[in-house]
Amino acid sequence: MNTFRTVFLMTLMMVLLLFVGELLGGSSGMMIAFLISLVMNFGSYWFSDKIVLMMYHAKQVNESEFPKLYSTVRRLSQFAQLPMPKVYVMENPAPNAFATGRNPEHAAVAVTTGILNILSEDELSGVLAHELAHVKHRDILLGTITATLVGTITYVAHMAQWAAIFGGGRDRDNGSGLGDLALIIVAPIAAMLIQLSISRSREFAADAGGAAISGQPLSLASALNKLSKVNERLPMKNAEPATAHMFIVSPFSRKSLFRIFSTHPPIEERIKRLQEIASGSM
Repeated sequence: MNTFRTVFLMTLMMVLLLFVGELLGGSSGMMIAFLISLVMNFGSYWFSDKIVLMMYHAKQVNESEFPKLYSTVRRLSQFAQLPMPKVYVMENPAPNAFATGRNPEHAAVAVTTGILNILSEDELSGVLAHELAHVKHRDILLGTITATLVGTITYVAHMAQWAAIFGGGRDRDNGSGLGDLALIIVAPIAAMLIQLSISRSREFAADAGGAAISGQPLSLASALNKLSKVNERLPMKNAEPATAHMFIVSPFSRKSLFRIFSTHPPIEERIKRLQEIASGSM
């Protein structure tokens, strides 16, 4: 299913760029857009994970630098029957984590220094197990492709906005003007809906998978409670809306405009489901 979704999103990105290319530049614009879409699809498959890691200044670490973190990832990976992923640390006081990569053989798990400072060993194990569940479910490529697509849609909306502003004096027909207006209004909504549809169900599945891998659903529930509360006071300052769905909890505070349409399910519901797993009722 995730493979189908990934192919669908990559196709959607190509169709979107072709539409914008034709709208702004006719047949020549469509040809340029086609070439750009090929480069973007190739790049999003092979390099989008590296771009996300660079965006958040994540540094790859080894066992001698972070022995407890590294050994925990290795232990959980062995239990989940997954290849050992690369381990990254982000120098950021906001507590959060995400996984990325194109498949389990080329996966990476990244955590902030903030999360290492506030979680107990069992809670951190629950968080890392959640991220490894994303790897096992092959959510990671889907997540990075979604981030690329959302970024593309946002960029397209900005292009249409500038075209509407600076193209007003040109001889443009009403159809072009309406097309620009539609892109400005519809594109951000489409980006939000794509993130919502991809992220929310996958977070519940990763919580359940993480509980199975760590064997400690209540530790993951406790970690989610802590992360949610601390992120209210200390949201991630350099977080990008296009990649918000990749983190274990939303990197934005509830006061942020971006939290109105959160890419994550309510923390209370996630904790409730984990408690039900612990009690054996799920």
